[in-house]
Amino acid sequence: MKRFLVAFAFAGCAATAALAAEVGVSVTVGQPGFYGRIDIGEFPQPRLIYAQPVVIEPVRLVEPPPPIYLHVPPGHAKTWRKHCQKYDACGSPVYFVQDDWYNNVYVPEYSRRHGKGKNKEKHQDKNKK
Repeated sequence: MKRFLVAFAFAGCAATAALAAEVGVSVTVGQPGFYGRIDIGEFPQPRLIYAQPVVIEPVRLVEPPPPIYLHVPPGHAKTWRKHCQKYDACGSPVYFVQDDWYNNVYVPEYSRRHGKGKNKEKHQDKNKK
């Protein structure tokens, strides 16, 4: 009986692990929690972590590539050499934007410009009638 209970417990744990492995989360640019390259374009001037761009592998070109603005997790900017390859940005000058600027300025403006949340408003208006 003891062996049956132990086997049953292991089977339950395996089933739970299999279900947990299938859960996925997708975060895209313009949402809180997104880390990666962002297009500054006509957005308000970003608040930066460092005043000068960081370049890990300088590219010897006549004209340097344009700077890249990145929102990265805490610690990635400090150890950029270790992380630049994940962002395909090792040879480019990189400006790291501050987390609160990204969340409080960029995300709301990106949502406004790209129509995020309009469907919610329409749906709420239908419910009010």
